[in-house]
This record gives sequence, structure tokens and C-alpha cells, in this order.
Amino acid sequence: MKNAFRTGERVILRPLEVEEVPLFQAWLNDPGNLQYLQRVRPLNAAEERRWLETLHERTEEHSFGVALREGERLIGTCGLRGSGLPNRSADLGILIGEPAAQGKGYGSEAIRLLLGYGFETLGLHRVELHVYANNARGIRCYEGCGFRREGVRRESRWWGGRWWDTYEYAILENEWRENSSLPRNAAR
Repeated sequence: MKNAFRTGERVILRPLEVEEVPLFQAWLNDPGNLQYLQRVRPLNAAEERRWLETLHERTEEHSFGVALREGERLIGTCGLRGSGLPNRSADLGILIGEPAAQGKGYGSEAIRLLLGYGFETLGLHRVELHVYANNARGIRCYEGCGFRREGVRRESRWWGGRWWDTYEYAILENEWRENSSLPRNAAR
């Protein structure tokens, strides 16, 4: 596989390429995706290109493309940010941007690969994330990967004419190790 960094059963994590700016821009501006992101304004190509061109300079940001093993088609992005000492903690972000690839378990597999990288290679102790209450599919995915809800920021997101809560989730290294030893279809 070309540039595969981590390989799962159905997806690979690989480096992001500047030539993919139009694809990322389309995903981030898609209203179906935008409702779950921290962005509220459209993303232009110059801004996305600048982010990709300087990614290698940000040593505490580990971002990857999520591609299907079969055909190596890029379907999303994921990453860890802020993995420095002394806390050995990082924020996780993921977007399966291709609408046809959403809801098929690719995000869960990518998260498991990313957590393996974070805990085994980077030596993280904790990985956290936040998710908006209107993202039921994301919540199921995170909980299925072993994340535990730690808190709620009440009515912290205005979207679609109403307020939404933001849920704070995290997984610790020992929880990941216990969770990763279970078969994928086991009850959690």
C-alpha cells in the first residue's frame, strides 16, 4: 500500500497530501459534516492549503488520511493533537468526510488504529475528545471504542436554530489496553 502508516482490516492511515486540498475543502464545507465540526464558517482553499503546508512544523499534531485498503480511496482524516510532556495527553479528532462511507464502521477502525499509535508509539496516558449532543452516530462510535463520558458543557453549541450540549469523553491507556484485547463484536 502506497504510504500506509497504519493498516487495519478495511482502512489505512496515511500521510495527508497538499494535492488533496479540494477534497478536504469539500468535506469541511458540506453542511452534513459541518454540523459536527467546530467550524461555523466556510473554509477556503488558501486556508486549507496553508494548514496542510505547515502541518509538518507542528510536532505535537499527528494528522492522517483515512483511506480504504481496497483501492486506497481517501474517505476522511483523523489525528491527535497536544501529545507533549508532562501530561502525555492528546485530543482526538476524526472526520469521515465521504457521505457514502459514513456509518459503515470505518471511523471506529481508524480510531482504533489511531489509539494504538497514540498509546503504543507516542506513549500517551490519556486521549480525550468532545462531541456535540446532536452527533448520535459519533457518540456510538466513541463509546464502542472504549471512550467514557466525563462531563457535559451545557448548551455550549448553537446550531440549526437551537442550543446543543457538548459531551467530554476520554480513554486512558489501561482502559484502551483492556478494550483492545476484546473481540471487535464483544459487548463493551
